[in-house]
Amino acid sequence: MLGHYAQYSQHYITTLMIVTTLFFALPIFIAPIAWARAMRWTIPEQRHLAIYFGRCLGAFILVVEVAMLRSATTGTSFSYAFDMLFVVFTLMFVVHVYGAMKRIQPITETLEIGFWMILLVLNTLFYPATSITL
Repeated sequence: MLGHYAQYSQHYITTLMIVTTLFFALPIFIAPIAWARAMRWTIPEQRHLAIYFGRCLGAFILVVEVAMLRSATTGTSFSYAFDMLFVVFTLMFVVHVYGAMKRIQPITETLEIGFWMILLVLNTLFYPATSITL
């Protein structure tokens, strides 16, 4: 299953980069409170810490986006970008499962569990090799 569609890995990572940049990285980085409201989070009266953490999260997502951009445009570091995505998707899956189990997140975040599972499967299918080399 690993790398079954490896020949399309550049198309996959380009599409993923564009979609996640537009719908996650930039909105969280630029307007974290508006993004949180759209995701049905209850916004505290004191918002400075939420804005700070939101922008920090957005900045880190942009780092991942740059790694995908480099892979997509130069054709180099494909395996590195995919390996990084495995870590990101796995950790995001764990974070969302934990939040669901503790019942501390809105339903939109709980529904994201399926999104992270799908991305893990897609990352596996489009992996640019037939084995992972660390």
